[in-house]
Amino acid sequence: MVDYHAANNQSSTGGVQTYMEQENDWDRDMLLDPAWERQQRKTFTAWCNSHLRKSGTQIENIEEDFRDGLKLMLLLEVIAGERLPKPERGKMRVHKINNVNKALDFIASKGVKLVSIGAEEIVDGNAKMTLGMIWTIILRFAIQDISVEETSAKEGLLLWCQRKTAPYKNVNVQNFHISWKDGLAFNALIHRHRPDLIDYDSLRKDDPVTNLNNAFEVAEKHLDIPKMLDAEGRPGTLRPDEKAIMTYVSCFYHAFSGAQKAETAANRICKVLAVNQENEQMMEDYEKLASELLEWIRRTIPWLENRTQEKTVNDMQAKQEDFRDYRCVHKPPKVQEKCQLEISFNTLQTKLRLSNRPAFMPSEGRMVSDINGAWHTLEGAEKGYEEWILSEIRRLERLEHLAEKFHQKAAIHESWTDGKEAMLTQKDYETSTLSEVKALLRKHEAFESDLAAHQDRVEQIAAIAQELNELDYYDSASVNARCQKICDQWDVLGTLTQNRKESLERTEKQLESIDELYLEYAKRAAPFNNWMEGAMEDLQDMFIVHNIEEIQGLITAHEQFKSTLAEANKEREAIQAIQAEVQKIAQSNGIKLSGANPYTTITPASIDSKWKKAMDMVPLRDNALQDELNKQNSNDTLRAKFATQANTVGAYIQAKMEEIGRISIEMNGTLEDQLTHLKDYQKTIMSYMPEINTLEGYHQLIQEALIFDNQYTSYTMEHLRVGWEQLLTTIARTINEVENQILTRDAKGISQEQLYEYRASFNHFDKDHSGALQAEEFKACLISLGYDVENDKGDSEFARIMGIVDPNGSGAVTFQAFIDFMSRETTDTDTADQVIASFKILAADKPFITAEELRRELPPDQAEYCIARMAPYTGPNAIPGALDYMSFSTALYGESDL
Repeated sequence: MVDYHAANNQSSTGGVQTYMEQENDWDRDMLLDPAWERQQRKTFTAWCNSHLRKSGTQIENIEEDFRDGLKLMLLLEVIAGERLPKPERGKMRVHKINNVNKALDFIASKGVKLVSIGAEEIVDGNAKMTLGMIWTIILRFAIQDISVEETSAKEGLLLWCQRKTAPYKNVNVQNFHISWKDGLAFNALIHRHRPDLIDYDSLRKDDPVTNLNNAFEVAEKHLDIPKMLDAEGRPGTLRPDEKAIMTYVSCFYHAFSGAQKAETAANRICKVLAVNQENEQMMEDYEKLASELLEWIRRTIPWLENRTQEKTVNDMQAKQEDFRDYRCVHKPPKVQEKCQLEISFNTLQTKLRLSNRPAFMPSEGRMVSDINGAWHTLEGAEKGYEEWILSEIRRLERLEHLAEKFHQKAAIHESWTDGKEAMLTQKDYETSTLSEVKALLRKHEAFESDLAAHQDRVEQIAAIAQELNELDYYDSASVNARCQKICDQWDVLGTLTQNRKESLERTEKQLESIDELYLEYAKRAAPFNNWMEGAMEDLQDMFIVHNIEEIQGLITAHEQFKSTLAEANKEREAIQAIQAEVQKIAQSNGIKLSGANPYTTITPASIDSKWKKAMDMVPLRDNALQDELNKQNSNDTLRAKFATQANTVGAYIQAKMEEIGRISIEMNGTLEDQLTHLKDYQKTIMSYMPEINTLEGYHQLIQEALIFDNQYTSYTMEHLRVGWEQLLTTIARTINEVENQILTRDAKGISQEQLYEYRASFNHFDKDHSGALQAEEFKACLISLGYDVENDKGDSEFARIMGIVDPNGSGAVTFQAFIDFMSRETTDTDTADQVIASFKILAADKPFITAEELRRELPPDQAEYCIARMAPYTGPNAIPGALDYMSFSTALYGESDL
């Protein structure tokens, strides 16, 4: 007996297929199970005949018909497609052995390791060895080349079966024996590829014979797969022969091999579509968020640009409170949305670059630059609105003060003028004595003095009314009417005064007596009385100040006024002494006085009363000025608190901005380490938020106290808000850059070492640490990485590369663009040609594909996705419902990639 085991060790070249030892798992020292042997005989015979009939012959008995080696050699020629050595036609045993040896030599030449199978056993009709030989041939020529996801042979065939039958109920393929007993797995395989041949829903798991016969008959009639197994007469507990099942199932695999290419093509398309669907969702999310943010800005700007004036300080302070609520409550979430929008846009562009898709162009008016422009306009409107509110509060405060002062002075003047017209129009001098006329004349002169003293008050009233008009006081009409009435009355008093004086002077020539003493009293009492009235008016005068210097100025003026009181008191005593002298003379000369000074209505009692009232007002004025001084000291303390906090916050923001700038150009640890560090750093910055809130609290107290300046700091709340928002945005952008680098690294398969090399090269040539390389810096960087861009040919190559990394021609290359280019140079991605080729496989080489084909080969959602986006095919041989998959690929990758 020839031992082909030894022969193969000598003749085989290349890797010997040791899997044959693993597959030949029957016991070679015992007889086959009779039931299994019958299954193998039927199955192997049918399998051999499916090939032999191509040469016009067949076998009836597998161990008898291969004994002379002739049909065995013919079988090998058919299945291998090669010519074997010419067989010997003699009928002697030696001739038969030689023919079988030629067949076994041919099998061994294909890298098959035959174990204990010799030509003598085959020639002698050894059923066990003959079946083992045929099984070896089936493994080598029908099963060995089956590969699914890098598995091969038996594992690959089993994985293929599991994939194809997974969607079917009552089917669970785990092996090549028990899993096939009820026949549903065979029917599922056929239905998966030819649903028109099997009504799978009508099959029952408890009727295996019907199921098996149905599958065998359909396979033989429509798929040209001969019946290799028996459905009837098999005990329910019998385990089917694994080799018979594998042989029969391999025929299904080869019958549907064309569908395998379609499945591979469908998988590729599904992958591309999944990327595209995710990108489109991100685009829709960006468009929605951009629209909502722009709409919010569009609604907010008119509110900030509204300059409708209010009538009172309280009304304007309510607007100020609304604005503070906007800045502290409504705007911060929008700042986060704007930052998230930029991050989403950058992430989307990175994903599109990684998948060779065209860059995302938002709809008109929704570019990041458009949003930044609108945001800049919003911030400009905010600044103008806050300045306007403060100026309006100052204006209204000034208006309310002036209006109060106007009405106070007007009331005093109107009180003084009450009855003056009646006094000036009386004719009392016509029936008076000479002394009485003289008294009337002197009295009139005193009135004129009094009238002249009130001229300043009238002018002040008119000046205040004019200022209220210029400041657009809301109740200017009533002010003007009252002022006009006072002025008109003043003109009337002037005319009446002049007329009465003329009448008295005409009578003076007839009346020469006058009481000089009364006259002297009247002359001195009138201006003193007017001085006291002015002093009381000043002591009651309202004041408004904004700093310590102003209140100290008022206090100084008040102290100067108090210093004149001693001299004024002497004047009061002197005036009272005149009246005392009148009483003394009258008593000395027995003169009976009428009781009233004919020259004035100012009595000593009224002088004393007014003096006492004025003296009572002095401490009240002292207290009011002191309270205001305390208030201004408190305001100054508040300024200092705000300034201390503002200077601390400002320095913190500046330091953190500089530190983030250093972090963005350093390489410490892996990208994940950098990302973790940045996020921890972001948390540290966010923990500083209470300091910002403290500063906002001080700022609110300053605004409520109507403090408009602060000499202790150059920082304003607006400046610090903008700086804080920039700090938060910068750290978020830096985190997003690292996340995009991780995304690029993982998608492109870039190693951490390569990424370090790229970053080190980039940072080395980024001399100014700007985060971008100028053209010459970028060229030097490429040269350091081994690119030939120095000679004439290199110039054109450099121009090509610059067109990729700087498509807008800005003259600068960012790090993201740099690693995108380097990853594109070193990695492979799906291309438009690959997708087109995949669609072409699904379409069976047609220039178009139908909706039915897409629904059959792709998952439902992705099939409908393609159908909705593919244009109708209008080229040659078009049929109704034909779709142009070329146009769809164009939409995915852009014209340039096709």
